[in-house]
Amino acid sequence: MPARNDAALAFLATRHSRPAKLFSLPVPTRDQLTEILTAATRVPDHGKLEPWRLVVVEGAAFKRLADLAEARAQELGGDAEMAAKGRGQYDLGQLAVVVIASPKPSPKIPAVEQLMSAGALCFGILAAAQAAGWGANWLTGWPAHDASFAARAFGCQGGETVAGIIHIGTPPEDFPDRPRPDLSKLVTWAKA
Repeated sequence: MPARNDAALAFLATRHSRPAKLFSLPVPTRDQLTEILTAATRVPDHGKLEPWRLVVVEGAAFKRLADLAEARAQELGGDAEMAAKGRGQYDLGQLAVVVIASPKPSPKIPAVEQLMSAGALCFGILAAAQAAGWGANWLTGWPAHDASFAARAFGCQGGETVAGIIHIGTPPEDFPDRPRPDLSKLVTWAKA
C-alpha cells in the first residue's frame, strides 16, 4: 500500500484563497520566493519542454501596469468601469508572479497539454506560497487576456498567453471560506 501523507492531504483539503486586495506587507523575500518557485515548478513539464516562463512583479512595476491597463481600456473605447477593473489588481499589488504559457513546437506534446502545464504551475505557486505561510490568490482580469496589454506588460510574443497572475503577501487574519463543490453532482464513476 502506498504511504499516505496526511499532512499534505489535510493542507489541500482545507486551503483556500483570500482576496489579494486584502494582502498587506511583508511579502516574501527573494530567497523565500525562490523556495516557493522551486517547489512549484515540480509540475508536469512534458519531456522537459518547460512550456512556460515567469515574470515577478514587485514595487513600482505595479503602478506601471495599472497605468498601462487604464491606457489600454481607453484605447479599446472602454468606460470608467472597464478602466477601474483593469487597474484593480495592479493598484493594490505588492508582489505577484505572472505565469506565461509559452508553448514550444513539439510533434509529441499537444499545445493544450502545454497550456495545462502552465495552469498546473499556477496552482503549484498558489499551494507552495500558502504552504509557506503566505496568502496567495490566482487572478487574471481582462488585461491579462488582451494580447496588446500582455505584450507591453510582460513581453508576451507569438503564441504566448498569460495563464495566471499569482499575488502573494501577508493574508488577513481570518476570512470565511466559500461554499465548495458538491462532488455527488460532478463526479461520474465509470466502472465498465
